[in-house]
Amino acid sequence: MIPAEIQESSPRFLNFIAEGSYVERKVNLDLLDEVREEARVSVEAVKRRVERRHNSKVRLRRFQEGDLVMRKAHQNEMENKLSPKWTGPYRVIETLENGAYRLETLEGGAIPRTWNATHLKFYFS
Repeated sequence: MIPAEIQESSPRFLNFIAEGSYVERKVNLDLLDEVREEARVSVEAVKRRVERRHNSKVRLRRFQEGDLVMRKAHQNEMENKLSPKWTGPYRVIETLENGAYRLETLEGGAIPRTWNATHLKFYFS
């Protein structure tokens, strides 16, 4: 209680019943699991709505073997903020699972790691 409620009795203090408060607290503790379950279900529903909305706006990029692509430059490849954000062109030599691709330079030198489609875009000459 705050000091003002001690000097002047407030309706909250006047209407306080110790036994009723104890019983209500026990009921609230008994219902706590149900409230948590409702909150979990609500959170899952919100996550599904957000996922559905996000997936409706995502454009999938699929590349075929032989396509020319640009790849996103690494931070250490960029000298300053005016450096190109994309490097290439590269040729797709192999399509792997889950949107991963193996690349090679136009001269035929293989790039050592795989690249995800999110870091690639078509090269138009």
